[in-house]
Amino acid sequence: MKKFFLIALAALASITLSAQQFARVNFNELVMLMPEMDQAREVFTASQKEADETYGAMVEEYQSKMTQYQQKQASWTAAIRESKERELVDIQNRLQEFQQTISQELQQQQNQLMAPIQEKAQKAVADLAKAKGFAAVFDQASFLFFDESAIVDLTPDARKALNIPADRTLESLQAELQAQAAAAQK
Repeated sequence: MKKFFLIALAALASITLSAQQFARVNFNELVMLMPEMDQAREVFTASQKEADETYGAMVEEYQSKMTQYQQKQASWTAAIRESKERELVDIQNRLQEFQQTISQELQQQQNQLMAPIQEKAQKAVADLAKAKGFAAVFDQASFLFFDESAIVDLTPDARKALNIPADRTLESLQAELQAQAAAAQK
């Protein structure tokens, strides 16, 4: 009986020790709140604004030429009317091509801006995990369930390592971004 008790105790201790070798982190929170992310958002927002302005100017040109076509088509010769119709079709094609191209370019730019930020956050988490002796760190977003008492949360330490102010939260970031969007619309 003593032998069984000792084996059970050893098994329980090994489970407890192995559980303590795992940690979790809110990776999305880290990335979204990093100071570098603010800079990336500014660059991306500026690119998006420029793309929107360019697209708006192209739409304006199309509408202007369409209005002119509708008002004057009856008085034009067939050659002028055909030329104007080709011009309208060309502008429509350029609009479609621009939408596709700019969408791809903006996605590529976003990926390029995000890559070093994500790498820095991953490195900070990996360095913390190694320093604290954890065998694995899981992103809390991928857990369906975890026992809070069995897994250590590295998010607060990672926030410090990444110079994220203690009072900055996803909620405060969302409020910040909404205020910026409201200011931009004025």
